Amino acid sequence: MNLKYDISPEVKQKLNLRGEERIYYSIPYDVSDEGKWISDGMLIVTTLRVVLVRAGEVEKSYDLKDIVKTRAEVTVGGGMLIARMGEKEQYITRYSAKHRTRYAYIARGMNILSRGRSEEVESKEKEKICPTCHRALSESGKCPHCDKQGGFFKNFMKMIEPYWERILWINVLMLLAAGVTLANPHLQRILVDDVLKKADGDIRMGILCLFGMFVLGAGIVVINVAKSYYCTRLGARIAKDIRERLFDHLQKLPLQFVNDRRPGELMNRVVNDTGHIREFMQDTFCNMFTVAFIFVAVVLYMLYLNWKMALLSFLFVPVGVWMTMAFRKSIHRRFHLQYLKEDDVSSNLQDVLSGMRVVKSYGKEEREKDRFNELSDEYARVAWNNERFWALFNPAVHLTLGSGVFLVLLYGGSKVINEEMTAGMLMQFMTYTTMLYQYVQWMTNMPRQITNLIASMERINDVMNQEEYGHGEEADEKIEIVGKVEFQHASFGYKSYEPVLEDINLTVKPGEMIGIVGPSGAGKSTLINLLMGLYEIDDGALLIDGVPIEKLEREHFHQQIGVVLQETFLFSGTILNNIRFAKPDATYEEVVEAAKLANAHEFISKMADGYNTYVGEKGFTLSGGERQRIAIARAILTQPKLLILDEATASLDTESEFMIQQALERLISGRTTFAIAHRLSTLKNADRLIVIDDHKIAEAGTHEELVEQKGLYYRLVKAQLEMQASKGA
Repeated sequence: MNLKYDISPEVKQKLNLRGEERIYYSIPYDVSDEGKWISDGMLIVTTLRVVLVRAGEVEKSYDLKDIVKTRAEVTVGGGMLIARMGEKEQYITRYSAKHRTRYAYIARGMNILSRGRSEEVESKEKEKICPTCHRALSESGKCPHCDKQGGFFKNFMKMIEPYWERILWINVLMLLAAGVTLANPHLQRILVDDVLKKADGDIRMGILCLFGMFVLGAGIVVINVAKSYYCTRLGARIAKDIRERLFDHLQKLPLQFVNDRRPGELMNRVVNDTGHIREFMQDTFCNMFTVAFIFVAVVLYMLYLNWKMALLSFLFVPVGVWMTMAFRKSIHRRFHLQYLKEDDVSSNLQDVLSGMRVVKSYGKEEREKDRFNELSDEYARVAWNNERFWALFNPAVHLTLGSGVFLVLLYGGSKVINEEMTAGMLMQFMTYTTMLYQYVQWMTNMPRQITNLIASMERINDVMNQEEYGHGEEADEKIEIVGKVEFQHASFGYKSYEPVLEDINLTVKPGEMIGIVGPSGAGKSTLINLLMGLYEIDDGALLIDGVPIEKLEREHFHQQIGVVLQETFLFSGTILNNIRFAKPDATYEEVVEAAKLANAHEFISKMADGYNTYVGEKGFTLSGGERQRIAIARAILTQPKLLILDEATASLDTESEFMIQQALERLISGRTTFAIAHRLSTLKNADRLIVIDDHKIAEAGTHEELVEQKGLYYRLVKAQLEMQASKGA
């Protein structure tokens, strides 16, 4: 996202930059102080000042040294940039919603400069609006209107490029099919004129013509079967390869991309959209060149036979083509909307099936049924309107094209009556005319097929063009983790204008255990999400043994960390495979040892199938505590160098918690550990505690030090002790 718009030389001159002062940011503001839309406002941030320029004139100016903190406040339809100067807040400027994200970055950049640091903020988000044509950009950040390099034809050719050898053989079959199809009417003409119409017709010639027609008929069947077979294989192979690449790419994308999309939408892109490509390749592509070749050959041959009759037969073709082209955009919009409605239905179904326990617990089956029916009805309505449109549009085109047959028959029949043309020639010409219209009509159906293909390719390319996180050329460093972790002025927000963590500074020594506490929603889980590399920090740096985390080779890094999250997730499969997920090549003995350390071996052994027990989707056949212990065993299995525990013992009873704490103490020994816990008693062995509040580290120290400070941590401890006392009473 652009944070440095061009500034005219005249404005630069009026800024009157002082000494080494330089411009850091320059972005538009489009709402005046009175709340009216404007188009000539510019906010400029230098190393010393914040300047508002309107209509080329400096309107306001503020010294950065007077600004303590800046924030971008979200308002209805836009936002305001507000700076705190001393004890008072000063309104700077207003802007519309399209600049909301941009000003969030500017506020962050101004805060960095206010603290005396010099690093420059760079926006990693894509623009939403094309700066050239002001149309909405696609998810990949490209403008469909301005970006001619990303056109359909180029993308299609790129898609089929690896399969040229197979396509070449299919084209050979297409040409054979075209040649056989064109030869048949010529034999019909010979049969009628030289055999049937003559009293002394040559019987042998008639038999030869019939035999030739039979051979050509059988040949076209064989060729079409072979052509369809190879096209079906080609379509299935292309769809399979795209599906695999798409799934692989999805796993490498930032977690935020997946979280921002509905599951049903992504499932449709992987399954349905690749299916549309397969259908196009096997149903449309396999006939495309055959139809094109026959069409051109038929047109030329008809002009050669009788140019007047040929022109009559061509009379309505431009009308049919015009009708098809005139409705092309409408067809695209209609079927694109149908795909969106299909996404809604799939996403709702996915949500309900995943949360069926909650639905049944609250007795909301009827409400969810009504909601699903509403989405299904909307999808059916759009699909019905599209099919009704097509049912009217397609016959109208066919009727228009077919009108030329009557003109040809009328004109050609009069020629036969006047003996200016033979019946065989008329029959041959009528066959070619019918063939011509048949293929023109086939081509009028292509917009629907191509629309499906274009929409599917656009949806797939929108995902494939997304930047991978931590998989670039710079993310190739493989280090054996020692355990030193450093947060240096790290800031992050799931939405750039809603920061979750701000200016986090923390250095953790190898082998140190850090307990993370704080109120709900303070950002504790966000901190470990950054540590796991699930999200990329917006500003500052996160170093693992002195190396920025984004430069580490992802797979090698994650093989050295162990994770037990608050929400335990188990895959459908056996207990053995779930524990082995962290280390697929682990031996059975290693799995058993990890389970023993996690206090899971005993309950697993009591099951009928032991470690081969099937746990069902998300492990629904196990209790919450059992799932948690399997997750702990999964973390133990890799013998991690960096351990992350997010409420690791939250689902365990008191007895199991005590045994797990003993196991974790052995596991934690010598490893850098980050542990989140609401029950502060579980962090009694932590070397240091950090308290996160108001998006930053509010307190840090040992348990005793924080209690003596009588700050937030002290209040949390006191509240928990009072709660336990009330339960005991």
